[in-house]
Parts: sequence; C-alpha cells; structure tokens
Amino acid sequence: MKALILYSSRDGQTRDIAARIAQTLVPHQLCDVIDLLEANQIDWLQYDRVLIGASIRYGHFNPALLKFVTQHKAQLQQRVSGFFSVNLTARKADKCTPETNAYTRKFLEQSPWQPDCCAVFAGALRYPRYRWFDRVMIQFIMRMTGGETDASKEVEYTDWNKVALFAQDFAQLPGKSL
Repeated sequence: MKALILYSSRDGQTRDIAARIAQTLVPHQLCDVIDLLEANQIDWLQYDRVLIGASIRYGHFNPALLKFVTQHKAQLQQRVSGFFSVNLTARKADKCTPETNAYTRKFLEQSPWQPDCCAVFAGALRYPRYRWFDRVMIQFIMRMTGGETDASKEVEYTDWNKVALFAQDFAQLPGKSL
C-alpha cells in the first residue's frame, strides 16, 4: 500500500513541505504527492495512509480544504490520516502547535474529519515573489506582529527537523483495518 499526501499551497512552501515529508516516508512506504485542487479522481483503495497539508493566507485556508475533507470524511477516517498547516504565525514559539495555533485549532473544530496526528509548521516569506497588493498587505501584517518587513528579502521560517520528525511519527502510526 501507499501513502497519499495532498497539499494546498499558495506560494509553494506547503508543496515543498509535502515533498520533503514524502522523501522521509519513502524508506517506509511509497507516496503520491498531489495538489488538493487537482485531486478529483482518487483511487482510495491504493492508499492506507493520507496526509493533508494546507497553507494560510490572510487568516484562511483555501475553501477547497474543508470541502474536500467533508466530501471524503469516510475515506479519511478509514485510513491512518494526518494534517499539517503552514503559516507565518507559526514562526512564533507560542503559536506553532495544533493547540496554540488559532488557525489550525479553528479548522479542526469545524472539520468533520479528525486526523490521527497533526502538526503546524512555519512557512516562508517571499516578498520579491509577491504581487504588489500581497506584498503591501503582508508587510502590514508583519509590521503589526513584529516580523520582517524588508520587501527585498526572502525568509524561510520552516523548521525542517520538525518536518522530518512529524513525517517519521506519521510513518510509525499503527495501521487501520480497511
């Protein structure tokens, strides 16, 4: 059997985290990594594990995330499943766990799906890649929260060791009977 890793990424950091998790899982099992927005026809019988990662932009996950987990709740609950969120708020030590990250906590409260494991990772700040409006808005938010505001910088806050440990923990979760 294989693991399915789905991601919803706005600027690519969540996709990169999903790919890194897949690399970590490969010694344990094969993986497919698919953009959640392109996951229309999933052959669920191929997978015994499912991991979903999603990013936050302006305080919200992509609406497709809740729609997907609502539509596929039964398939997700039948398998070992996990969730990770990626956001800049998680760069702060007091906002980097599922319990302390307001976005992740709110999603899990609203979601009909309850994953077996969950993590929160800090994302990346890519000012030079943003459109003008996004750059100005993110600078404003970062100014309010004490973050980097230099529009010429790219800052990666992701703790890759934390990502690897989460992937290993996910791989070691006991399987479910399908």
